[in-house]
Amino acid sequence: MEENQIIPIPRIGEKAPVFKAVTTQGEINFPNDYEGKWVILFSHPADFTPVCTSEFMTFATLEDKFSKANCKLVGLSVDGLYSHIAWLRTIKDKIEYNGMKDVEVKFPLIEDITMDVAKKYGMIQPGESSTKAVRAVFFIDPKGIIRAIIYYPLSLGRNFDELYRALIAMQTADAFEIATPADWRPGDPVIIPTAGSCGVAKDRMENKKDLKCYDWFFCTKELSEKTVFDKLIKER
Repeated sequence: MEENQIIPIPRIGEKAPVFKAVTTQGEINFPNDYEGKWVILFSHPADFTPVCTSEFMTFATLEDKFSKANCKLVGLSVDGLYSHIAWLRTIKDKIEYNGMKDVEVKFPLIEDITMDVAKKYGMIQPGESSTKAVRAVFFIDPKGIIRAIIYYPLSLGRNFDELYRALIAMQTADAFEIATPADWRPGDPVIIPTAGSCGVAKDRMENKKDLKCYDWFFCTKELSEKTVFDKLIKER
């Protein structure tokens, strides 16, 4: 791959770029090994750095929560495998942070010293750094389609509550054919599709039934947290 070759960043709605890689959990074929599951593929700038250490400890602590949501975690940096192993051992043996200690990172961390995978996914942002991956997050659905992308600069640690919220919101939108409003969390009202005809719009405004319509194009309905998770669990 030529140094100055321009690689387009994958876009929402496209197939996730395919690759094989060595990781701390063995070789993976991505995304084929994760068919039928959601995946969060995320990059970090470097091993043995404080922000990344705080993030990996948090992700490892939350791994079971994401797994229950049918979501696997896959990390990446441009460091080598032995650096990854040494860093993760240091986290487990020495680091205590924010109430977390003895944290074992069990999800795979990709070795990408050639930066091939990072370039495929647009994780190298030259304006930020030409030698380190930014904090990119790709949400990939069970069919291998990219559903959401979030980028953070090197200095900004990620909000893991938001990553989980976004995952559940997308799963809920798929399962119930709805949309979710700003700051939505399970149990909050959801947005039903905008009326596609004058007749439907009129009917909604005059016969609201279980809907709350702010205007013909903006209607919500109640969807309990139990209903959301019961359906998501049933569909896994």
